[in-house]
Amino acid sequence: MIQDYKDKHPYEDIINLQHPVSNNREHMSILDRAAQFSPFAALTGFEGAIKETARLTDQRIKLDEAAKTVLDEKIKIVQEQLDRLIEVEFLFFRADELKEGGAYILVKGPVKKIDQYKHVIVMHDGTRIPIEEIVEISSEMFQTNRFPIVGV
Repeated sequence: MIQDYKDKHPYEDIINLQHPVSNNREHMSILDRAAQFSPFAALTGFEGAIKETARLTDQRIKLDEAAKTVLDEKIKIVQEQLDRLIEVEFLFFRADELKEGGAYILVKGPVKKIDQYKHVIVMHDGTRIPIEEIVEISSEMFQTNRFPIVGV
């Protein structure tokens, strides 16, 4: 009995039959047949989630009262000089919308106005900087030596 199985071809009973053709459906195109075997991404969006998790964010720096006082004084000086269109550089924290932390943004340009009511600084290009998020302000107007050294 085992000998009979080895001598017989496994598809001998159907090898010479005619290929079945459906009377109800059209023949599928080669392109559609190929699409059935194209790669399948079972975890769509998973790669993006991994990249998002791996993306690093900075933590917000908490300023002490002395640093806040210095920033307040610099903002007052900037407000007094608005009409001169002097370039001012602001380093401020922008919270990340998707995860904890955020990034420090550096913006440089002339200041259009300081809105004390909304607590924002508006630059000439329209950028709005929340005053509470500013950690550093620099400008040439702060570089002047108010107390010149005598004898140099």
